[in-house]
Amino acid sequence: MELLKELCETPGIPGREEKLRAIVRRELEGVVDEMRVDTLGNLICVKRAAGRKKLMIAAHMDEIGFMVSYVDDKGFIRLVPLGGHDPRNMMAQRVTVQGKQDLVGLLYPGQKPTHLLTDEERKQQPKVSDFFVDVGLPGERVKELVPVGSPVTLLRDFVEVGDSVSCKAMDNRLAVYIMIKAMQQAKRFAFETVAVATSQEEVGLRGAEVSAFGVEPDVGVALDVTLAVDLPGVPDHERVTQLGGGTAIKLMDSSHIAHPGLVEAFKTLAEKRGIPYQWEVLPRGGTDAGTMQRIRAGVPVITLSTPTRYVHTSMEMVSKADIEASVNLMQAFVEEGDSADLTLK
Repeated sequence: MELLKELCETPGIPGREEKLRAIVRRELEGVVDEMRVDTLGNLICVKRAAGRKKLMIAAHMDEIGFMVSYVDDKGFIRLVPLGGHDPRNMMAQRVTVQGKQDLVGLLYPGQKPTHLLTDEERKQQPKVSDFFVDVGLPGERVKELVPVGSPVTLLRDFVEVGDSVSCKAMDNRLAVYIMIKAMQQAKRFAFETVAVATSQEEVGLRGAEVSAFGVEPDVGVALDVTLAVDLPGVPDHERVTQLGGGTAIKLMDSSHIAHPGLVEAFKTLAEKRGIPYQWEVLPRGGTDAGTMQRIRAGVPVITLSTPTRYVHTSMEMVSKADIEASVNLMQAFVEEGDSADLTLK
């Protein structure tokens, strides 16, 4: 879990994934035959296998965050969001401001404290645009240290919670971890395997589109988290997946419908190897598979997901057993997935 801790705690907003690229490069050095970075910041790691079909695995490195848009004379920092934020989850959070030096800041909306609110004001909910960051320094000093364009990310330590682990940026550093471990543990490579740590997923699946166009895969697998809404107040039919229920084989989301041949291949491998799995149907949201599927003449794709509670918050939670299941099933496909029947009649 030390690698997962490092990945989650390392900051990296869309377009500024350089610290994550360094970790992936370190971990896959000696595992793959070639590594290169393209113009959008995707790290493309190639394990050659002459004469075999080409598999692209995509796991995005970026996390939701912010970019500094303005610093006022009092030193309060204004932000623009990168990725999907719910203002209910932004209240009273700590953040890292990556200016000329890293600063700890406090994220809070521009509103009165609860003691001073009128009854009418209490009914009003803050918007993302209301929030600012306070780094506790004079305005002139903040302007010196924090240029416009500086990245801002949530600040939260990685912790174990019962049989699970929790941190910010589990979406999608967990998938990067799963990709690394599957590549490291694979005993054979049934495909020429191209493991891509993609950029800018949270702002429109951008890195996967560019890298897939260049890689030209025969098969695409996206690794991501998915919603585990097995919580009080949510009916069972809306839970999507269940924490601890195994890795999730995605059937569809709003970005793509999984190729039936790949669905069957993942199901068969899971049952063959005794890997716990569950089905995922996600009514809203997408993954890198959505853009991989539509490059050039089209690519058969699927997403392997890991159930996650509290997605897009600073305390995303995943089951250790589900992580293991996701690693094992991705490894199984790397080793044996070439047997998948991808013909459509």
